[in-house]
Amino acid sequence: MRDVRHDGARAAARLDGPALRLTVLVGERDVWHHRPLYVEIVHRARAAGLAGASVFRGIEGFGAASLIHTQRLLSLSEDLPVAVVIVDTEDRVRAFLPQVDELLVTGGLVTLEACEVITYRGPAPAGGAHPDPGTDTGMDGMDGMDRGAEKGGRG
Repeated sequence: MRDVRHDGARAAARLDGPALRLTVLVGERDVWHHRPLYVEIVHRARAAGLAGASVFRGIEGFGAASLIHTQRLLSLSEDLPVAVVIVDTEDRVRAFLPQVDELLVTGGLVTLEACEVITYRGPAPAGGAHPDPGTDTGMDGMDGMDRGAEKGGRG
C-alpha cells in the first residue's frame, strides 16, 4: 500500500515481515556524472518506489586495495567508506539490482541479506489514527525520505 502526501510525493509503502536488505559499499569520493554515487543510488531507489534508503558514513575501513581510509585527525581521508542501505521486499530489491550494476562501473561491494521488518509507529494522537500512516516508521531514514543524504549524512 502506498500513500500520497499533500505535496504529491509518494510516501513509503508499509513494510512489515520478510524483507531483503541491500547494502552498497562505496567510497565517499565515488561519483556518477559529477554527483556523489551514494546520492545517485538514494535518488534512484526513491524513483523506483523502494520503501527506504539510508546513507551511513564510515569512520575507518579498507577495501580490495587494502588501503586504509580513516577519519582520525592525524591522517584525514577524503575518501571514507560509505554504506547505502535499502530495505524492501525481495522482489523489489532484486528488480533494483540492474540499476546498482549500472552505477558500480568503478567498483564497490554489494551485499544482500534476508531480514524481517518490524515497523514501530508512535502513539496515535488523542483524536484517533496516526496522522500519516505508512510514513512514520520510527526508523530514522527508512521512511522513504532521503533527508540529509545529499549532505552525506544519514538518509
